[in-house]
Amino acid sequence: MNLVEKAKSLIMGEGRSSEPVGTVHVVDPSPLNWLYITYNTVEELVRVDTQGKIRPAAMQRYRWVDDRTLEVHVRKGERFPDGEALTASSVKRSFDEQGRWTAPHPPGTHFNLDDRTQCEVTGERTVRFRFPEPDGLALGKLRAMHIMSTRFWDEIGFGYERNGTGEGHW
Repeated sequence: MNLVEKAKSLIMGEGRSSEPVGTVHVVDPSPLNWLYITYNTVEELVRVDTQGKIRPAAMQRYRWVDDRTLEVHVRKGERFPDGEALTASSVKRSFDEQGRWTAPHPPGTHFNLDDRTQCEVTGERTVRFRFPEPDGLALGKLRAMHIMSTRFWDEIGFGYERNGTGEGHW
């Protein structure tokens, strides 16, 4: 194999395992580095496109069951960077973990789901969010609900071990 073919093979990932390998270490003195790291390493049910429209990300589809119940189907085959499958249980765990915080989305509490909202796993890839009252911004607020792997919550969290809580320490 010549040098060009070898380089192409490496770039295309040919012969490489699909399992994650190694650890990424980020060194960035910016006080906003948590934003860039978060938005590029965690999963969310929705993303916002360049025109500002909400688009499915980790969710395949959704439907409003009634004006207070949103059913979300997680995309099949989604995985976290550590290889764990993203399931409805992952969504529920992240919802529960972030619900412990005083301010789940510190840059703007208007992104927080009402703290009376409930999340229920109804299938391997399906969750239902039950809101205490109609919330026309619910889909947009899901952009600020970060979905993490079991390893993240069990080992790192958002500063739980260091600070005893997950918000307000950046």
